[in-house]
This record gives sequence, C-alpha cells and structure tokens, in this order.
Amino acid sequence: MAHFATLDESNIVTQVDVVANDVILDDDGNEQEQLGIDFLTALYGVGNYKQTSYNDKMRKNYGGVGFTYDASRDAFIPPKPFASWTLNESTCRWDAPITRPTDEGVDGKYYWWNEDAYQADNSTGWIGVENEFFGQDFPDLR
Repeated sequence: MAHFATLDESNIVTQVDVVANDVILDDDGNEQEQLGIDFLTALYGVGNYKQTSYNDKMRKNYGGVGFTYDASRDAFIPPKPFASWTLNESTCRWDAPITRPTDEGVDGKYYWWNEDAYQADNSTGWIGVENEFFGQDFPDLR
C-alpha cells in the first residue's frame, strides 16, 4: 500500500491516506507518485499531496500528522520535541544536545529527556528512570 500525506497551506501534514499499489502503477508497472495525487484529487478535490513511506525510502521520514514537509530538502520533518534540540541535516530528525546513554536497559534504567534539567545545567538532560516504574504512573519528566 502507498501512503500519501495531505499538506495544509503551511506544509504541515493534516492527514495520511492509504492508496492501493495498483492505483499508482503506470502501464509499464512502474510506481508514479502523480497517479496517486490524481486519485486523491478525484476523491477529495484539489489539495497538496505528497507520497510518504513507512520504511523511509523517500523523503527521509514517514510524513505523519503534524510533520512539516520541507520542499528544499524534499523531506518530512517531525515536530521539534524540545527547544534545545537541533535538526540533523542528513536524517531530518531532531538530535538532543547530549548523546543518549548507550547502556539503556543494561543498568535497569531507561532514559527520558528533561529540558528543564538541561536548561539549568547543560551538562545534564537525560534522566534515568528505574525499570520498575514502567507500567506505573510516575511524574512527567519532560
């Protein structure tokens, strides 16, 4: 199945539609994005439609609702999760200013980003949460 993101006037994804693969195949059996756009235009009317892919084969990332389509990069970019994070130009994903601990799970902890901790001391940010808390209510660590 092919997936197509509908973009608003600010290039924000507002919905994602699934289109049958045979709809986007030309007479030679080649996938053509325009055929999917034509199908959606006939179904919904004129809109701004871009094909997206769950396996990141096109446009860097899957264009989920709330993502932005950047025409200059031909990429879908997820919403920025925290003010301190920066866009990785090669992946078009957001990177924390500090690398996530690589021993996650090994020490019985899982790590969550805490923007307040980072803003108070930019040598911190990843907060370890004991494994025993998973499945229970605990305070929002963002």
